[in-house]
Amino acid sequence: MVWRALAVLAPYCAVCDVSYVVAGGTSPGRGTRFVCVPGALADGEEPREGAPEGEIVEWRPRRAVTTRLELTPETWTTRIELDDAEGGGTRVTITVEHSPRGGSRLVHRLQRGSMRRLVQSTVDAELAKVPDHVAQLRPTGGGAAHPPVG
Repeated sequence: MVWRALAVLAPYCAVCDVSYVVAGGTSPGRGTRFVCVPGALADGEEPREGAPEGEIVEWRPRRAVTTRLELTPETWTTRIELDDAEGGGTRVTITVEHSPRGGSRLVHRLQRGSMRRLVQSTVDAELAKVPDHVAQLRPTGGGAAHPPVG
């Protein structure tokens, strides 16, 4: 259930209030491309031009998924790893990488500390949402899950 809650593509995630449009409506796997937009899209509504585009760059069902999200000034890569934990639970490890695109090396260097804090707060926020994502899949929770994003 944790795998479905964190890695399976669905049109909308109520926990994050983000919609996903999968290219060609394909089943998720390595190379699957998607677009994500804030909020819920109406039936048949297309994402606005310039919406962030992503790709699943690693897909090992029930073990690991890595996505790369391309934004204008930066790229966010998110990796979720799942391992069996004592007592029948699941250990979730989330790794987020941020890479600036373009711009000067000096500016990147000056921003490194603030970017490190931003990445850490992003990881902390995503980990805090894991229980809500899992709850969406329980019969009383309704809804579906989404791919990891930065």
